[in-house]
Amino acid sequence: MTLKEIAKEAGVSVSTVSRVINKKGAHVARPEIQNKIWEIVSRAGYVPNKNAQNLRKNVKTAKSDGPYPIACLFARTPESINDPFFSKLACSVEAAAFEANYNVRYSLTEIDMKSIDTLHTINDMNIRGVVVLGRCDKVLLKYLKQNFRFVSYTGLNPTSAKYDQIICDGREVGEAAVDYLVSLGHEKIAYIGETSNENRFEGYQAALKKHGLEFEQSYVVNVPLSSENGYRGATKLLERANGVTAVLAANDITAIGAMRAMREKGIRIPQDMSIIGIDDIDMAQYMATKLTSVHIPVEEMGQLATKTLIDRINGGHTLPLKISLPFYIAERESCGKPPKVPKRKTSKKTNKD
Repeated sequence: MTLKEIAKEAGVSVSTVSRVINKKGAHVARPEIQNKIWEIVSRAGYVPNKNAQNLRKNVKTAKSDGPYPIACLFARTPESINDPFFSKLACSVEAAAFEANYNVRYSLTEIDMKSIDTLHTINDMNIRGVVVLGRCDKVLLKYLKQNFRFVSYTGLNPTSAKYDQIICDGREVGEAAVDYLVSLGHEKIAYIGETSNENRFEGYQAALKKHGLEFEQSYVVNVPLSSENGYRGATKLLERANGVTAVLAANDITAIGAMRAMREKGIRIPQDMSIIGIDDIDMAQYMATKLTSVHIPVEEMGQLATKTLIDRINGGHTLPLKISLPFYIAERESCGKPPKVPKRKTSKKTNKD
């Protein structure tokens, strides 16, 4: 969409649109006119000239000033900001940015992206790029494409978008967690967490198939990732799934909630039920029963995603990079061998003459 088309839809002159977008003059237009123009800009995905020009600054300019602002987007849910995994990820982004003479000037959530004010802020702060934390849907990816020239993604679910991405493959992580439970002797393994477009769940299913174990729908509880939903999910699971001896929770916070529900039901961990989480947050090793978890290299993911973004801003590379980082099982107390099922006693028959 051109400035002329925006002006026509807003019912103002092209010069008025230009002044509003480029912030020229103390009183460029009435507030209602400005809001109308920004609503059209947001809907059309128009990149303001000022922002586009600043983003196109060459390497020499980028190195002569600073610190330079970038944004950090918590893409998964608004609650991600309070999630230990994403909080640690964001801290590593900030640290890496600071070392490179950049700073994280603005933290966004998916809800922020729906606000016209967000586009104002991106323009006013001259945001040079954004590090995306966690899985994005198609709508959010479209927004990023329209409003940011430089994007770097990090998380457990690889994206099909042509962005730089630093990942720890969730499918491989989920599969490895189930492999570990199977190695202990478990065959009836449940899953608590999100299932739609979730690589960890795909890994869970793939591992069951690989080991010749039947997939049971009653063993799967689809809930958002949080301690509260882990508690709810485990409660549902215990009500309907007979014979389960182990649980894969899609992240540690969900596992912690599930463990509480199990304890309240009198289920001993790991004597009666084994449980493994994903992320290996600090809290995992300070539980009353220390949580076995798949260790994700969170700090390295955030650092590499930030360094990759800054390298792209400075013209260091042009092709989209995809870097996959390793993981490992942090073995602790919450997993053990499945409980032994007592054998039925058989009475001996005697033949009487």
